[in-house]
Formats: sequence, structure tokens, C-alpha cells
Amino acid sequence: MNSLSRRRFLKISGATIAFAGAATSMGTFVKGAEKVEEKTGSIVKGIQKIPTYCDVCFWKCGAIAYVKDGNLWKIEGNPDDPLSNGRLCPRGTGGIGASFDKDRLRAPLMRKSVRGEDKWVEVTWDEALGYIADKMKKIKVEYGPEAMALFSHGVGGNFFKHTIKAYGSPNITAPSFAQCRGPRETGFELTFGDVLGSPERTDIKNAKCLVLLGSHLGENMHNTQVQEFAEAVENDASIIVVDPRFSVAASKAKYFLPIKPGTDMALLLAWMNVIVKEELYDKEYVEKFEFGFEQFAAEIAENTPEWAYPVTGIDPKVIRETAREMAKNKPASLVHPGRHTTWYGDDAQRSRAIALLNALLGSWGRKGGFYTPYSTRIPGYPYPAYPKSEKGTADNPNHKYPFAEGELISTGLREATITGNPYPIKGWLVYATNLMQSLPNREETIKAIQNLDLMVVVDVVPSEITGWADVVLPESTYLERYDDLNTAPFRESFVSLRQPVIDSPNDQKPNWWMAKKLAEKLGLGNYYPWKNIEEYLDTRLKSAGLSLEIMKKKGVVKGPKQPIFYEDGVPPVFWTPSGKIEFYSLRLKEHGFDPVPKFTKHEEPPAGYFRLLFGRAPVHTFAKTQSNPILKDMMEENELWVNNDIARRYGLKSGQYIKLKNTDGIVSNKIKVKATERIRTDCVYMVHGFGQNSKRLRSTFLKGASDSQLVTKYNTDPLMGGTGMNVNFVTFEWEA
Repeated sequence: MNSLSRRRFLKISGATIAFAGAATSMGTFVKGAEKVEEKTGSIVKGIQKIPTYCDVCFWKCGAIAYVKDGNLWKIEGNPDDPLSNGRLCPRGTGGIGASFDKDRLRAPLMRKSVRGEDKWVEVTWDEALGYIADKMKKIKVEYGPEAMALFSHGVGGNFFKHTIKAYGSPNITAPSFAQCRGPRETGFELTFGDVLGSPERTDIKNAKCLVLLGSHLGENMHNTQVQEFAEAVENDASIIVVDPRFSVAASKAKYFLPIKPGTDMALLLAWMNVIVKEELYDKEYVEKFEFGFEQFAAEIAENTPEWAYPVTGIDPKVIRETAREMAKNKPASLVHPGRHTTWYGDDAQRSRAIALLNALLGSWGRKGGFYTPYSTRIPGYPYPAYPKSEKGTADNPNHKYPFAEGELISTGLREATITGNPYPIKGWLVYATNLMQSLPNREETIKAIQNLDLMVVVDVVPSEITGWADVVLPESTYLERYDDLNTAPFRESFVSLRQPVIDSPNDQKPNWWMAKKLAEKLGLGNYYPWKNIEEYLDTRLKSAGLSLEIMKKKGVVKGPKQPIFYEDGVPPVFWTPSGKIEFYSLRLKEHGFDPVPKFTKHEEPPAGYFRLLFGRAPVHTFAKTQSNPILKDMMEENELWVNNDIARRYGLKSGQYIKLKNTDGIVSNKIKVKATERIRTDCVYMVHGFGQNSKRLRSTFLKGASDSQLVTKYNTDPLMGGTGMNVNFVTFEWEA
């Protein structure tokens, strides 16, 4: 999967023409920066409405922040934004709490003892950036520029990426690939020649049948998708939920299938067996676009519902009924691809099975299935060319994972840091990602860190990963800074602006300022020819017929409406070797993999142990919001879901605190039991992101248990290097 194929789904709109029209209509449609009263002294009395976009999760919803008498008051959705539609999720609404977090980092810190002891001295920005630059220069001389790696999450990392590329390193990664959505992108690209992107190109609101396999809409609070899910429910769509746990989404379902964990592939194959054998698939669509359908049909011929029953625990009658329900509503039947898809190590093939099921239903490119997204073209800033790396990236030596191209494998860079293969990695710059929570096996992360000559962490709060840094740089919150423009592909093209709403309270700085100053100290000032972020943004916007002044007032500007479905005139194009939907993949076969997905039995828990499952809560984002005083007030700690029968057998009661021990002997922090009928007896479940052990995060220290601490084992996907993390087993330990 090369970088070109990852961009082919971005259909470029006529930005200059569309936005020139938007600019001339500003007199009648101004939403932002509305001052109710004039300035009195240095404080604006009354209410200011300032448009921006959210940063509490990756969805980047357009928002309007309210400042009352000079103080941040509240935030709500921007009604002109296609992502938020005027409504924010609970996390977005509570996002303002990050600015009031008492545990916030206030000034640059430098380590004064060994790594991990969390002992610091405050320094000036000049001292901190000078130290980092000197270390980076030394690393470059001794090991080459590739020895510096960037771990980054979110749009705020764009300028650090620019600095690291100018420095000469291609080693830029994000846990969001190998620890989250990478397998599904690989599976869909192998099938349709295209990826799903972010936000996903799912037309949930028009789906007549929606299938959710371990995708917890309503708990996994991706704003647009949850809004569309509510529309689908209101429109009486048939909802089929497959999950070991009775989730919020399951409460809306026509069919709930409490599947045995680790057996989703068997169910997918059985569904496809029924649809093919009973000739319920979209024949016209398949005949027009198929490659290898006959071979595919032959491969799945033995995967009957009766075969799947003892594997999955799902009655053959229910398998047939749900398969027919999907087929009845085709092509507006959407089998959701999910987001966090790294489960068992065969996840790219499982995602490919989901893609193939959608292909049988004719949903790719069709209303109620998957639409064609559009992205606004805002030309980049005219920078000098980056130096070309002689060594290439370090994450995937000898292309061990042949379908990982396009995005780097974060655990691959960690492995290179430990082993020095294919070459040494001696410096990490970590931006806005707590690697102690986002990467599996903490001991491997710590081992890699101890091999570094330099580790820098940029964060808003003193997260666990900051405790291992040499230098910690305090970032302004998203309501206190400009960031790069958002032009994410969506059902309609748009551009949105993040701008400061209030000032930072202490000596925090925006990411763009840090990246620019560091580049200058590295002798790379020519890569930052602009004086400040306003000049950078205005230059880019004016090249598309817009301006920073317009964007500061509106916050978001949309492009023209364009067709997004095949039936509306979008040409069906499949960037596969055959130019078709590949039911049978010769690419996989050539690399020694199954050309059609097959079920692989996964390890079972030992006697007395349970499979550890984890997920999301609607009021928190990963491990980054637990200290936010507003969101913390809604959910201060997580709970352990335990089946009632198991709870009775072990003498556990709801509200009781226990600890968990995994098969490697790792013991968790204490966690509150939630005894419930809503989960199977062979697994337990907790919300991710709690149990943090940073003492400087006083409000969250040891609150709840950390699933990441217990994820000491993982299975690596042989296609693309993703880390399957649902392979850990735990048992109960009682509080003394």
C-alpha cells in the first residue's frame, strides 16, 4: 500500500472558484468573533463568539467558543461545520476544562536525575531548546539524521513533522496506525484499492441495515457517526450488533449476537457463505466489478453456519437470519469497518473479510454504504525541498510486513531503538501521545527509552511518558493556539481554522512556535521563512481565494456540493492491480498469504483466567482527558465488567475494589467491580486510559486500573505490523 494509493480517495474540489464566491458573500454571513460590547481597558466586556475546531479527539469538529468578560465560558458546535452540525459530543463540550486543569505543565522542565524518577528543574525556553538542539546536532554527526524519530498524534504535530523532515529524518510515526486503524486500511485497500480515511467514509444515516462488530457507537463517541447512528435508528434501520458485551449500541439493535471473543472471522465467513450459497448478493454489482469471485466462492464453501456455531456460539438459525437481513436491505447495508481494529494479530485479514462482505452487498460507493469523500485543496507553503534520506525508514527492515507501506509502524521504531536494526535510533521527540498507554508492553517501551541519548516530550499535562523524558515542553491547549488548517476528506469539502480563544496562563507555548524555534537553533531557519503562524496561514489561504481574516470570522468554509455515490455519477474506480474488486487477491498469494481470509483459532484463557477486553467512554479520549476537571467529574475512574455468574462464583460484588493479575504476573491498580448480565462469562472489560501512575497528575494518580499495564503480550499482524492486543488474560486478586 503506497502513499499514492492512500491519497487517491481525496477528490479535489475547485477550491479557488468556490471560495472566491464565499469571500464575496461575507457581508451577509458572518458568524465569528462577534463582540457584544466594546473594549473597556484591556478586557472585552460582554460575550465574544470565536470559531475554532476541537482537539479533544481526532475528529476535529468545528466549534464556537464563548468568552464572557474576558474569561473562557463555554463551547458548542459550529452549525456551519459539516462534522459537528452545530453539536459537540460530551468530550468536546467539556474540552474547556483542559485550560483550567490545576495539574497543567507550566514551564519547560529538564531532568535532574535518572530517567523515570520524575525529578525536574524548571528552565527557560532558550535553555530547553538549546539543550535539545545541541543533542540533536550531536546525534546527527554520530549516527545520521535518521537516528531521530518523532512519535506524534493529531494535527498539532504537523510543524514538528516539518522540522524533523528538514533535519533529515523520515522516521515519523503515530500509534494510530499500528495500534488502531491500520489493519482495516490494509484490508480495504487490498479489496477495493482504497482506504477508509479519517473521518471514515461511512454513510450511516442512509443505511437501512447497519452491522457493528465490536464497534461501540455511543460509547466510542465519534461525533458525526453518533449523530448519523441516531438518524439511522430514527429511520428504523435494522441494527445488528456483534459483541461479547451488551453495549449501548446493542440496546438499539434488532439482533444482538453475543459472540465468543476472537471468533469474528468465523462469523464473517459464515455470513458470506449464506449470501453466496443462497445467491442473495448484489449480482449486477458483483458481475460488473468482480475479480476472482469464483475462487472466492469455492474457498468459503465449507464455512457454513453449522461450521461456525461451535466456534462462535451463535446459533446457525441466527446466522442465516442476520445474513438475509443484510441482503434484504442491500445495497444500503453497511458492515461498519470499526476504528480500533487491532485485536488478535490477524486483523488485516479480518478487515478484508468485512470489506468482502460489503462487496457482496454492493455497498462500496453506494448510498447507505460507503461514499466518495472530497477534500479541499489548500496549497502548501512554498518550503525548500527536504533532504533525502540515504537509509530510509527504520520501522520495517527488509519489508518484513509487505503491506505496511505508507505509514510507519510505531512498535517497529521501538524495536529498532532496542536492537539497532536496521540502524540505531538515538533520539525520540514525542508529541501529544502517552506511549505508556498507547503502545503494548510497557517494559519494551522503557527498554527502548533507556537506549536513547535524547528524549523530548511535548504535552499539556505531566502524563506518564513525560516522567521518562530528558526535556518536557509545556504546550498551550487547543483553545490557546493556532494550529494547521483542517481539510479532512468528508462527504463535502471544507476548510476549518483553529485559532486562540484565550491566552495561555503561564509559560506554555504553541507547537508551531516550539518547532520553529527548534529549527532555527538547528540551523534550519530557512525552512521557516514566515515570521509567525498568522503569516503562514494567510499565505496558504490566499492561494485558495480565502484569507485568514475571513476564516477567523467564519471558522469554517465549505466547498460546493458534489456527487458522492456511483448512482449519482461518481465513476467507479478501483486502484487494485486488476482494476476490480479483488475477491481473490493475487497480491496476497504472491507474498505467501491466504488470498481469501481464513479463520484461525486463537489462544484460549487458562483455567481461572478471563480474556481482557477494553474500550472507550463517551466522556474521555484515550488517556488524555482523565485530569480535565469537567470530564473527570463525569467519570473519575473506570470499572471492571464481570458477568454476574462469575461474580457470584468468586464472591465479588458491584462497588467492591479488586486488582487484576495477568499471566505474566503483572498486577494492576485497584478497580471497582461492575457485576452485570451484559457481558459473557469468558471475558472482562474496562474502559481504556485510567490507572495512570504519574504522581504529578495528582487528580488521576492511580484512579482505576490500566489495561495498558496488563497488555504485556501482543500478536503482530504479518501483513502490516499491527499489534493485536486482545490476547491477554487476567484473574482476580483481592484487596488486603
